[in-house]
Amino acid sequence: MKRFYLVIVSIAAVGFLTIQTVADSASGPLRVCDKNPRYFTDGSGKAVLLTGSHVWYNLVDMGPTDPPPAFDYDAYLDWMTDHNHNFMRMWAWELFTWDTNANGPHAVNETKFHYVTPHPWPRTGPGDALDGHPKFDLEKFDPAYFERLRSRIIKAGQKGIYVSVMLFEGWGVQRIEGGFKGHPFHKDNNINGIDGDQNGDGKGLEIHELAIPQITQIQEHYVKKVIDVVNDLDNVLYEISNENHPESTEWQYHMIRFIHDYEKNKPKQHPVGMTFQYKGGKNQILFDSPAEWISPNPDGGYRDDPPANDGGKVILTDTDHLWGIGGNQAWVWKSLCRGLNPIFMDPYDGIVLGQKFDPQWEPIRKSMGYALRIAKRMDITNMKPHSNLASSGYCLADPAKKYFVYLPEGGELTIDLSSASGRFNSQWFNPNTNKRVRGEAVEGGAKVKLRSPFGEEDAVLLLRK
Repeated sequence: MKRFYLVIVSIAAVGFLTIQTVADSASGPLRVCDKNPRYFTDGSGKAVLLTGSHVWYNLVDMGPTDPPPAFDYDAYLDWMTDHNHNFMRMWAWELFTWDTNANGPHAVNETKFHYVTPHPWPRTGPGDALDGHPKFDLEKFDPAYFERLRSRIIKAGQKGIYVSVMLFEGWGVQRIEGGFKGHPFHKDNNINGIDGDQNGDGKGLEIHELAIPQITQIQEHYVKKVIDVVNDLDNVLYEISNENHPESTEWQYHMIRFIHDYEKNKPKQHPVGMTFQYKGGKNQILFDSPAEWISPNPDGGYRDDPPANDGGKVILTDTDHLWGIGGNQAWVWKSLCRGLNPIFMDPYDGIVLGQKFDPQWEPIRKSMGYALRIAKRMDITNMKPHSNLASSGYCLADPAKKYFVYLPEGGELTIDLSSASGRFNSQWFNPNTNKRVRGEAVEGGAKVKLRSPFGEEDAVLLLRK
């Protein structure tokens, strides 16, 4: 796939936010935006805000039956499009069985034992693994897995959705009791004599620590295979591992550099991400990494009062690493005002965890779509966090040209236009109702007081010269 298109058409009577809009076509893979390194850009040179829902089984099938139910991926893409989302994490899941019993922050009312398929390696035997199915052959690849990976990325691209290809998954190995028994690298689950539990503690954490050279070679071979399969696609990012343990740092750094080195001689190069290490990881490890993008933990206020992104990394702030299953509407808008890209770990249809299309999370889903619409129409390429310019503390601005302000509690706002001359158009937006109200013209040159037309509900103010 050489390019993909995202078309959004919205027609309304008045206001600079509500004019008919057709998004530009994306050309080329994402890279860090030179003008504003808080965001990625495509070949257009304009900043691209990434935001959207992701669910654990958008690549593999997962569920309480063996085999698990087939995931309706087309319906999932339509659902994302209906919410105007443009990003997903496409989850890897290294375990072939797991239990939600000891599930920590993801606990649910009903305990379920889950099965997972397919996997990168074929189950050929001879002999059965611990789940009664044939053992894995780690010297071969399962074509069906990689065909599914490629076709699903292509389908997402046709919907204007970027896909972060998760390569490894570390949470399940370390957090699920006895989880390693469901891993292909357990000595009883493969025909190749691979034993990922070198120290015999039953956890197998060594597989993500550069501790076993033979396993590292298998992992590198797999990473090369993934890159070979998807390198020509524009809508690809990579993520090394979901919530691996802190001792995985050097292994993750190694894999980031490995991808960079392998792709540099390929037709296209794609951004690589490193996400929060659970449990006990430090955000500084992410900032110090060779990754282009990161997802931090709650330290520093990323839940309720996110720090402004200084442009050192593209930051995808993810509810997965902040709450588990959680978050709120205000978090979306606060993140946007601080130069972050908000994404949501969504229980979706409730097959594994949570409730089916739980309405509790609908404000988050909708606000991400609204935020993307606004970011496109205002063009955030030159907009940076300027918290001091608004009394609410949440302002993304290209000073003297355009301002995006969030009022968490509505009411009155003071915005500092002292350095701006001329007249500004204003529009108010209510994320609770999707209602837009055209405001009065605002003169620059001084601090200006404005009042939201939505009372004490949270609101968004847009000013543009």
